Amino acid sequence: MRLLMIGRLNGELITASKIAMNRGAAVTQADSVAQGLNVLRARGADLIMIDVGLSIRELVAALEAERIRTPVVACGVATDAKAAVAAIQAGAKEYIPLPPDPELIAAVIEAVAADGRAFVWRDASMERVVRLAEQVSRSEASVLITGESGTGKEVLARHVHAKSLRANKPFVSVNCAAIPEALLESELFGHEKGAFTGAIARRIGRFEEASGGTLLLDEISEMDVRLQSKLLRALQERVIDRVGGTSPVKVDIRVLATSNRNLTEEVRKGTFREDLFYRLNVVSLRLPPLRERPADILELAAHFARKYAEVNGLPVRALGAAAQAIVMKNPWRGNVRELENTLHRAVLLASGSEIGPEAIMTPEGDVIAAADGPAVRAAQMAEAATRGLVGRTVAQVECDLILDTLDHCLGNRTHAARILGISIRTLRNKLNEYVDSGLQVAEPGGIRPVAAYG
Repeated sequence: MRLLMIGRLNGELITASKIAMNRGAAVTQADSVAQGLNVLRARGADLIMIDVGLSIRELVAALEAERIRTPVVACGVATDAKAAVAAIQAGAKEYIPLPPDPELIAAVIEAVAADGRAFVWRDASMERVVRLAEQVSRSEASVLITGESGTGKEVLARHVHAKSLRANKPFVSVNCAAIPEALLESELFGHEKGAFTGAIARRIGRFEEASGGTLLLDEISEMDVRLQSKLLRALQERVIDRVGGTSPVKVDIRVLATSNRNLTEEVRKGTFREDLFYRLNVVSLRLPPLRERPADILELAAHFARKYAEVNGLPVRALGAAAQAIVMKNPWRGNVRELENTLHRAVLLASGSEIGPEAIMTPEGDVIAAADGPAVRAAQMAEAATRGLVGRTVAQVECDLILDTLDHCLGNRTHAARILGISIRTLRNKLNEYVDSGLQVAEPGGIRPVAAYG
């Protein structure tokens, strides 16, 4: 984790810096906001810690103007409450009092480094994906991770990086869907001063920022096809051109990419380059939706219940049996992300010794009842019908289906054959077999007597 400390290193900031380094952070120091911005443009950072005595508003405004999305944490003497409030109002995400508390600094660093997303799984279908991911993680191969929104594609990408030979180098993520098309090229490749309006200084892009480590191109299917050609060159030749630049820049990166779309279909439609698809798709990992990994649901729910109880300073409560039943039956169309948000709400709303069903609510505040409704009942009926077939031969099931369909058609062979999807000759042959075995067969205009299949 790369930490940029902005402010003169007096005794308290030196202590904070040493604590951060002891926790595994790579620390860079700048005396002023202007120097800090130069560091960000040239090297990037995962977290900024700034002395509350400097102009936090100026820093935040500059970050927004240059589209640098690095979180800012202010720090200052514990008794300066007004400065702390002003720092938060100016745009700082948190305030750390000085002298520094080692555990508080460690918690902030850990939260940024882990990005708040632990990797939790138990289901066998996920186990296969994780094992394959770990098998290829130590290679330099590009990996394409696909799956529905909310399944944890970025979390899996971070796991691949953590298990790779580049684990101690930067992991840089770019959400291609969240950045406007006109700005994405500059975000990826950087720009030179004066390259366009607002380019007040040279800034390195995410490719250079990730050099030596891993670059994640999140939701790459959203990238404009014209920019894809420049990306392909960067992947093939490991060189980039800054916007407005005149000379290529070498980069040493491993690329991971994610998509919630079927890229094969996007290639067929012409919205994604086929050569780029094959360049990225050296190894393909498909994350199954949460509904296909039921063994993960309660494991993840328990993890989120612990996590958000600790974050909000609340007692850790387990899910009660009724709440577990609701969680297991919910379809979770938003996958892990929806489950996480639901459990966050449940932690805040729960009372008593456990999380009850009344705390499992929708974002609108409605209690999520145990899954029910026509679709669920139909699925339950289908499941019951399937269970009723167990222990019977295919011939027995086929016989009942044919005879019941013939009854439904009042003995009309032509209509029954059409419903069954077989020829009239096949139906007549089957009926002759049944008559020969002693079964009653409905005649046209009538219904067969009830008889058991022997």
